[in-house]
Amino acid sequence: MKSSIRPVLSALAVAFTGYLAVAGTWWTRPVESPVVLVLTLVAYLAVTGLCIFWPSVPREPAASSTGGDAGMGRAAALPLWVALLGFAVALLLPSATWWGVGEEGRFQPFATWSLGGIGALMAILVVRRRYLVAWSGIGVMILGSIAWIGVPSTLSLGAVGSVIWVGGAQIIMLLTDRAAIETAELLQLQREASEWLATQEGRRRERRVRIQHALAVAGPVLSRTIAVDGDLDDEERLQARLAEGRLRDELRGPRLLDDEVRRGLEELRRGGANVTFLDEGGLDGLGERDLLEIRRELASVISGASSERIYIRTSTQPGVAVTIVGRSRGEDGDEDVDLWHEIARPAAR
Repeated sequence: MKSSIRPVLSALAVAFTGYLAVAGTWWTRPVESPVVLVLTLVAYLAVTGLCIFWPSVPREPAASSTGGDAGMGRAAALPLWVALLGFAVALLLPSATWWGVGEEGRFQPFATWSLGGIGALMAILVVRRRYLVAWSGIGVMILGSIAWIGVPSTLSLGAVGSVIWVGGAQIIMLLTDRAAIETAELLQLQREASEWLATQEGRRRERRVRIQHALAVAGPVLSRTIAVDGDLDDEERLQARLAEGRLRDELRGPRLLDDEVRRGLEELRRGGANVTFLDEGGLDGLGERDLLEIRRELASVISGASSERIYIRTSTQPGVAVTIVGRSRGEDGDEDVDLWHEIARPAAR
């Protein structure tokens, strides 16, 4: 859209400034220095064309307060040296024109066209983001005009219109920049909303998978319990306890589980151990390769464990991914720690 609008605006600027410049060639009476007038017109058209058609370089995006790209859709300012050429035209062209036409022709349209022409050029500088140079050009143009034709003629022959053009152009640019910032913020909010929706969809999908797995694990035991009205034999009670443990593991720490870890946990429970298995968020930010290493070490540790109570928890401490603690009752009846193992958090890759 931006690339399609730029040629239209450039064409309008060329047409408008060209129309104003034509007035300078319509000499209705003899002038003292025609060469000077022609040179001023050529200089004006050359500098104006340079200001209009100088390529726009995209500005580096600046992060906004919402995390968006506040610089989206904005071009860098016109090079300073090009803008200073425009300022030089504003400083010299009106005086050169009035000097070239002579004293008798200073109030004629072919002499006063420079007031409107400079206003149009300074408006172009505003659009190319050289605000200070543009207003400085308007200032020197007005001062020079006052010196040549006086205050009343300056105000009535185009200076006021030039100020309005430049002021209007700056208001439009400010509104455009604000619209660009708000658009960038809106796009950022849309991205965040899309990411949130995707996250929620992923969580719903994960919950559905867990529910299906839970039904697959606990469904047969529950069906059997209902069928016999809770009158289970020892083997069935053991299977019910194992199913409950597997279900808790799947719900509390799915990222720590693989086939080896599941087999190790089941062997511990079959041996009478009470296993507490909990993921409290310590694995956030780890990739699948890191989790695979952690699971492998976890399976190795629990395969040789003989504690009566085993606590497996993820850790939020720096450098530690998982803590495994085993406690058993001693001869004095008190529980002692007989297993302590920390799985190191893999270094960032």
